[in-house]
Amino acid sequence: MLNFLPGSILFVLSTLLLIINTALWSSLIFIGGLVKLLVPISAFRNVLTLIMNRFMWGWACCNGGILHLLAKIEWDIEGLEGLKKDGWYLLISNHLSGFDIAALTYVLRNNIPMLKFFLKKELIFVPFLGLGCWALDMPFMNRTSAKQLRKNPKLKGKDLETTRRSCEKFKTIPTSIINYVEGSRFTKEKHMRQRSPYRYLLRPKAGGIAFTISAMGEQFTNLLNVTLVYPDSKNDTLAEVMHGKVKHIVIRIETLPVPEVDNTRYFNDAECRAQFQRWLNGVWQQKDEQIHQILLKYNSAQLVSEPVASASEGT
Repeated sequence: MLNFLPGSILFVLSTLLLIINTALWSSLIFIGGLVKLLVPISAFRNVLTLIMNRFMWGWACCNGGILHLLAKIEWDIEGLEGLKKDGWYLLISNHLSGFDIAALTYVLRNNIPMLKFFLKKELIFVPFLGLGCWALDMPFMNRTSAKQLRKNPKLKGKDLETTRRSCEKFKTIPTSIINYVEGSRFTKEKHMRQRSPYRYLLRPKAGGIAFTISAMGEQFTNLLNVTLVYPDSKNDTLAEVMHGKVKHIVIRIETLPVPEVDNTRYFNDAECRAQFQRWLNGVWQQKDEQIHQILLKYNSAQLVSEPVASASEGT
């Protein structure tokens, strides 16, 4: 609606509205977290969790409203059919921008439970952020380093037990957990440094998703393989969205069965880990080709001839 305004004005308006939106909903979640902390009654906490999730849903909806107000974006989405709000999903996706989370929560808000992330246990002590994530039932995990294991072998397997205990609550509450298997956002520099075999992706890391499946794989109904593309974004996608420069957002969602991970074998058998990594590499190879076809559809031949540059994202 206001996309006729100069980009600099759109950027200022976007920044103000996003700050207000995030401050409003995060404050409500923080207050709910305080109440949840002070009232240790399971049934009451479960109700509060549902309310907190609705606050996150409200944040996602308002983000969409801000985009509709300030930008003229065409959403090209496939694969929402058959998804359920009362399902349990493990979602994997390529990672391009700080805008990815806002885009995915907005698109998926009415189709699957609100997205959650595995967080390092240290984050729970961060003021406001830690309590807010706890209120939303984000699972906190402890990862023992190889050095710690060498010093104390008895710690082996403790991480998995701790994560499973933190995920117990998800047995009764439909849940979606997202895992960025590349480990960080795509940039041209990271792509070159890794010598990635893919044109538009970093190398996927199997350890995190294998750990997640080992901890709560029997709870997931499906794995969602999400491919996210900004065809007309050339540099910093978040900044370009806020300047009103991004015109198309493409999301492809593939529903897959959850792969089996034998946690006893996976963490002790190198061949088992290699086999799971090969499966994930195959998924990433197909994703890379899918991105290529999307860019062929949207971009000029010149842009497609330089795929890494077209997909890069500033940190």
